[in-house]
Amino acid sequence: MSPRPRAVVVGASAGGMEALALVLGALEADFPLPVLVVQHISPAAATAIPELLDERCRIRVKEADEKETPRPGTAYLAPPNYHLLVERDATLSLSTEGRVCFARPSVDVLFETAALAFGPALVGVVLTGGNEDGSRGLAAIARAGGRTIVQAPATAVAPEMPRAALAATRADHVLPPEDIGPLLSRMAQDDD
Repeated sequence: MSPRPRAVVVGASAGGMEALALVLGALEADFPLPVLVVQHISPAAATAIPELLDERCRIRVKEADEKETPRPGTAYLAPPNYHLLVERDATLSLSTEGRVCFARPSVDVLFETAALAFGPALVGVVLTGGNEDGSRGLAAIARAGGRTIVQAPATAVAPEMPRAALAATRADHVLPPEDIGPLLSRMAQDDD
């Protein structure tokens, strides 16, 4: 039996904005967990992604800040050209270290550091995307005893990320994005 989750991590790339809007938009304002998000974006992008998602969601959506302590009911997006990491004390950290899977921010970096910080009390979600980023990280979450969710590849704009995640580890759930938010809400309340 897994402990009640303490955090959710989400990774997305090509097609991710719509998938994120479906997943995060299904969460109530009082969702009891923080959600940490990597959406692949151009390093030079003037990002309006947090604001656009914040307008479409009941939970708060913001860009992550260095040394911030994640709070329930808030989604934290990695800034352009920064890896988002979770420290052992569960605070957030930003890094400009090298790209991972051609990406900075990298889903793997977030997932692997979050798995170390939260262990079995973590839920990992891999959404649509066009490379293998997130597959290694989702496997790390599974090894730590956390729960794993992958967007059904047939529902993804770019199915490579979900397929790579499914090849790397057995997912607990494979769902279309509109079903992932309601599942996260149930998981946040359950002890199983």
